Amino acid sequence: DSLQPEQTAFYRACLALGIPENPDHNHPDASGVGPYPLNNPGGVRWSTAIGYLGMARHRLNLTIRANCFVRRVLFEDDAETGRPRAVGVEVESGGEKFAVRAAEIILSAGPIASPQLLMLSGIGPADHLSEFGIGVVRDAPGVGAGLRDHPTVPVIWQAQPHIPAPPQEVGPQKVALRYTAPGSRLKNDMIAVMRFRREGHALLMSVGLYLAVGHGMLRLQSADPRVQPSLDYNYLSDEFDRRRMRDGVRLALDIVASSEFTDIAGGLISPPADALESDGALDDWMLRNVGTMHHISCTAKMGPESDPMAVVDQHGRVRGVDGLRVADGSILPDCPRANTNVPIMMLAERIADWIKAGE
Repeated sequence: DSLQPEQTAFYRACLALGIPENPDHNHPDASGVGPYPLNNPGGVRWSTAIGYLGMARHRLNLTIRANCFVRRVLFEDDAETGRPRAVGVEVESGGEKFAVRAAEIILSAGPIASPQLLMLSGIGPADHLSEFGIGVVRDAPGVGAGLRDHPTVPVIWQAQPHIPAPPQEVGPQKVALRYTAPGSRLKNDMIAVMRFRREGHALLMSVGLYLAVGHGMLRLQSADPRVQPSLDYNYLSDEFDRRRMRDGVRLALDIVASSEFTDIAGGLISPPADALESDGALDDWMLRNVGTMHHISCTAKMGPESDPMAVVDQHGRVRGVDGLRVADGSILPDCPRANTNVPIMMLAERIADWIKAGE
């Protein structure tokens, strides 16, 4: 009963096309169309700050200091092991710079800032660090490499004038289709979500790759930590990715061509008609319109010692140095077929258990 007209039409049109119903997208083997799980009880997104930090604020062994900007990790040579050891971080706050020292340093700055901090601290591709005069602590070619995401393209129709915009408190995504692309060897590698777009009174279906083969690159633009790194997503560089996305766009058109949308969707706004004339034309349009689902990951990936691109081990410890871990989405070996916040929370809980166990 809480679904908007376009979401109900999307759900029914998928079923009419023979797509199976999926009552629980959280089930490991789930596939098809059904309610989209959201972690927003009472309309509030259950963030890590609410779920974890709030209940720990009272601890005497926890100090939370706001408005601090970490510039780099500090290393010293360990006389016993002969390896570099992380001993602290250089922090800027209130107009002054100072060092905060600890027995172990854990980076949890996310898949953009964590690899940036590693490179600013001398852990990264040696030739790249030398471009900015950064001394190499460890030559780690995997830092910033292998950037993964969920690429998406928007297919847009004019909404019929009588279709109301949903109330602000109604989530824009309440029904999702997860499916395996035709001929794909990767199960549930695609997602499609229909929502109302207030701008232009339109309907927008996001077609996304849940398991893209292509990957991008994160690189420094300066040795100044306040200069944002460069992100080259390199979307749809692989033909397999382009083929699956083309199929997804055409499936979106088939869904809205269903009789379920007769009184809901008007004319197609995007892609334009000429983009649908050939695979090449559709590829050109997709490359101009592809964007992010905001699920960047894998920029300092976990892997075995035999993998030269692995930055951390299975416990999140940075390879080649001591006293330093990374615990965020950057260490995922691949982008999961889901929103990344819950997998990252699981990852952090696991690493916390290892830290407590002394592993």
